[in-house]
Amino acid sequence: MIRSMRSWLLGLAGAALAGGIAHAAEPAPVIALSNAYYGNTWRHQMVEAFQAAAGEAKAKGEISDYVVLNGDGSVNQQMSQMSDLILRHVSAIVIDAASETALNGIIAKACAAGITVLAFDSIVSAPCSYKLNFDFTGYQAELTRQVLHLIGDKGNVIVVRGVKGSAPDHDMYESQMATLKQFPDVKVVATVYGQATGSVAQSAVANVLPSLPRVDAVLAQGGGDDYGIAQAFEQFGGPYAGKPPVIAGGGSSNFIHWWAEQAKQNGYRTVSMNTTPGIGGAAFWLTLDIAKGAKAPNYMVMPVATVTGDNLAQYADMKPGTIVSPTYSNEWVAKNLLNQK
Repeated sequence: MIRSMRSWLLGLAGAALAGGIAHAAEPAPVIALSNAYYGNTWRHQMVEAFQAAAGEAKAKGEISDYVVLNGDGSVNQQMSQMSDLILRHVSAIVIDAASETALNGIIAKACAAGITVLAFDSIVSAPCSYKLNFDFTGYQAELTRQVLHLIGDKGNVIVVRGVKGSAPDHDMYESQMATLKQFPDVKVVATVYGQATGSVAQSAVANVLPSLPRVDAVLAQGGGDDYGIAQAFEQFGGPYAGKPPVIAGGGSSNFIHWWAEQAKQNGYRTVSMNTTPGIGGAAFWLTLDIAKGAKAPNYMVMPVATVTGDNLAQYADMKPGTIVSPTYSNEWVAKNLLNQK
């Protein structure tokens, strides 16, 4: 009787254990964002897009949690962020990087630990990471050409660079310089760093204006710098009162509203092209799909947004302090990114 009871208990325990094994499920992933720089409107909106997508996925039970770490623009701080995320054993890291090369070692460690890494916007060259980029070279070349055509392909130009040390700044500046070589009658009279930030760009341009001849156009990089540049010329006044130069737009709502008002007052013309901060949401969904086993190309490209005089009125109701951008859904990612060749 005792032997029979013991056998029954052992059998029951074995069945329970087997059942537990049979019904064990893989834990829902934890996805982290390591954002090197948080000092402009574009980066704020990008992080918000990531958080909105991650919040939606968490509510649906598709992830167990998400982490957002924002940095000061330095490589050292982002390396510390990455080390922390590796120690936390997160499932995947989405990284907007401070450097294209300096983080490759720590990214390789993350990959070796079984963590999916996707670099986006300011990407890295680490072979093990997926990359989601914009065609910075192509769109800046087109934006530069269109701006210069508006000044008759001749005149004086200020170049306002973006976030110092970042891959986008390098690519956009190189593209601008290569394109300018096609316009021998255009002279660059000043080059400054605006950090893709309105206040920084405004100060940088205001500091050089008193020493410059008449400026006909400004080539910039977006992120909110465009409106700061416009403010610098308005405050300087003088030859620019009612006659501002052609400023390359970077998609900020404040600049678009200013542009629309200038167009009414004096027929002001320009063009705006910008990388879309909604990429934060697209990067989240893409990384989640990859973490769940979806096959993706190693390198993928996002579209940019364009505003011209023809569609300017469509953006009249944009909320101040925002950047032109659609919201990217998981369905959009599956259709437009995972299937890229």
